[in-house]
Amino acid sequence: MKYAHIIGWGKYVPSRVLTNHDLERMINTSDEWIARRTGIRERHIADARETTATLAFEAAARALVVADLHPSQVELIIVATSTPEYIFPSTACRVQDYLGAIKAGAFDLSAACSGFVYALDMAAQAIATGSVRNAVVIGAETMSRVLDWEDRGTCVLFGDGAGAVVLKGSDIEGGVLASTLRSDGSGGDLLSLPAIYHNPVPTLEPEYFHNGHKHNTITMDGRQVFRFATQVIADSVNETMLKAGLRLEDVNLIIPHQANTRIIEAAAKRLKVPEERFYTNVQLLGNTSAASIPIALCDAVSDGRLHPDDNVIFVGFGGGLTWAASAVKWNVTPPTVSRPRQEWRRARYVYARGRSKIKRYGRRLGAWLGGSPTPDAKMRDIKKKP
Repeated sequence: MKYAHIIGWGKYVPSRVLTNHDLERMINTSDEWIARRTGIRERHIADARETTATLAFEAAARALVVADLHPSQVELIIVATSTPEYIFPSTACRVQDYLGAIKAGAFDLSAACSGFVYALDMAAQAIATGSVRNAVVIGAETMSRVLDWEDRGTCVLFGDGAGAVVLKGSDIEGGVLASTLRSDGSGGDLLSLPAIYHNPVPTLEPEYFHNGHKHNTITMDGRQVFRFATQVIADSVNETMLKAGLRLEDVNLIIPHQANTRIIEAAAKRLKVPEERFYTNVQLLGNTSAASIPIALCDAVSDGRLHPDDNVIFVGFGGGLTWAASAVKWNVTPPTVSRPRQEWRRARYVYARGRSKIKRYGRRLGAWLGGSPTPDAKMRDIKKKP
């Protein structure tokens, strides 16, 4: 059995920032109301050229730089998302193409805000059984595309972004120690998003409110979700620690899904641990759904909150209803990669895009030269045979 270690991490958030003061001009709300109830001050919004796949690619490319791993060494790509650009091809397949990960299997995973932890466990199990050696796990969302911008109960909460980790198999104990995955479909109506295809890019202007797509937006019973979340965070953390053979005093950091600060504060009280043991960045990014935990991990590393041999727990909860937690032994020191080396690695993705276009043109040329057999053509061929 191999141990699945996190050896790389990366995040990407759009440059456009939407503050609470911006929202004051759009809907009946205020900075004070949003901050008091959620802790959120601002969030990032994808522009018209950005998609869930492009955000996921940027995060994955950065994670591979940290891991010092070439895309051709990646054998599995999992993207956790509730906002895919297409139902199919999967967002993961588009990321595979953008990266030039020519030996990787790829699929999307749908478990709402718990998705990243679910995907992390799937990849860790694949590594543990020897099915793959290296994997990229991504949480990526463009939540701004599925919001009703007149509903202040939801539109103030969410933001866009992506985070990724690289997992590598090793004989050294550590890495992903244990996971707990749970669901309760009877609560699916408390937080839901009807099937979407290509919702228009939001302009965040009044005309967006009347585009006829409100049926493809998030609905949420905030009070019920709050009660659910505060209970399952504590329960799943305790269950996962038990599986991993850890006590609460052994855990150096808990990185929860960044829904809002009130949920995190209530969970800390339920676990009877200081709030400082929980890492939060929701105030600057909002709720980025499946992307929130890997983005928070990247920020925690940057802030110096994780050190070699630390035990960290990821815990998520969301629509489904789903909830999940993973205990991880952190075994790496953030590496320093020179600027020229980073630029060289970025250049290979330009090559990957070029190679992808050549393959597409080649398929079209082959189809044009070879023609497409039709049922009538096949029948004619059969009749010609003696």
